[in-house]
Amino acid sequence: MSTIAPHGGRLINRLVPPEERDEMRRQAAGFRQIHLNRRQLSDLDLIGIGALSPLEGFMGRGDYERVVDEMRLASGLPWSIPVTLAVEEGQAASLAVGEQLGLVDGHGELRGLLELQEKFSYDKKREAHEVYRTTEDAHPGVQALYAQGEVLLAGPIRLLEGPHYSAYDPYHLTPEETRQAFTDRGWPTVVGFQTRNPVHRAHEYIQKCALEMLDGLLLHPLVGETKQDDIPPETRMRCYQVLLDGYYPKDRVMLSVLPAAMRYAGPREAIFHALIRKNYGCTHFIVGRDHAGVGNYYGTFDAHTIFRNFAREELGITPLFFDHAFYCRSCQGMATTKTCPHGPEERVSLSGTKVREMLLRVELPPAEYTRQEVAQVLLQWANTDQYRI
Repeated sequence: MSTIAPHGGRLINRLVPPEERDEMRRQAAGFRQIHLNRRQLSDLDLIGIGALSPLEGFMGRGDYERVVDEMRLASGLPWSIPVTLAVEEGQAASLAVGEQLGLVDGHGELRGLLELQEKFSYDKKREAHEVYRTTEDAHPGVQALYAQGEVLLAGPIRLLEGPHYSAYDPYHLTPEETRQAFTDRGWPTVVGFQTRNPVHRAHEYIQKCALEMLDGLLLHPLVGETKQDDIPPETRMRCYQVLLDGYYPKDRVMLSVLPAAMRYAGPREAIFHALIRKNYGCTHFIVGRDHAGVGNYYGTFDAHTIFRNFAREELGITPLFFDHAFYCRSCQGMATTKTCPHGPEERVSLSGTKVREMLLRVELPPAEYTRQEVAQVLLQWANTDQYRI
């Protein structure tokens, strides 16, 4: 059984083979170093394991400008979010095109190499306006953009080792590994589900609607950098595990983490997330209301309509669009605005803020909103010293 082709036709692999890693470390000892923040490290990892295929490194000017303006790479292939490496002007001035650079983390550990092919300035406000649809620094994605350096470094990378997150064992699979798992399970069609939150009943409903049509579900929570008030990934993982143990068929669902940072780019990030899941082997991708949104920057269904900018065959993955889901007391079951005739007073639908307030009062959210096993995990987290609303 063959799986869906990766974006661009080839699954990129920039991982250094184990037998070459000691030699790379010796060579890199004399290289100048670039210190990466958490988002840049996430991008490095994703490029290295092929999750961002066809990218082989951080974007050059040709790809960057066309992605910002047209949501396409220089080749014309659809791509919606710039993947860049920014440094300060002073550091960039000391670097020579053609040299090898060591990419290190916050502890000074070597994580990879960059062959510097370009360095160029860019317009942050233009990128903010086009990608995030706002230039306000209250937007977390724009805030991160404004905080980064003034010059972009571009070129192919080598990743020293694949990402490893001990907190998520055994759920950190590469695209190559998920693809093999789908083949082993005999799943010709697989739907991916993006989340940075615990799965509540509305999520469960749309996932199971998709499972009625397709062979498998990849529950693929994002565990990279998120907003400070988002629920931490370790807590979310416990929520996913208790939910899958009690309410999903074990032979038709797989849990794996995505080590990506959230951009909160709304519609553009919906395309980005779909293409990443295509690289992981998904044939379909669930797009709900306000996908990857934040605040009031995007319309409720802008993440649906943006897919009209591309022919289905050039994206290569099929989006499944779902309306707002909820529990309806009159229907006595889960429904959406497409299927339920009753008014909002009959619908159980809570905001994240409302749920957090209930948890702080040691009050479980209603069973119509979330499974009580999940609510218990959240309640335990909410009442630790680390939790702040």
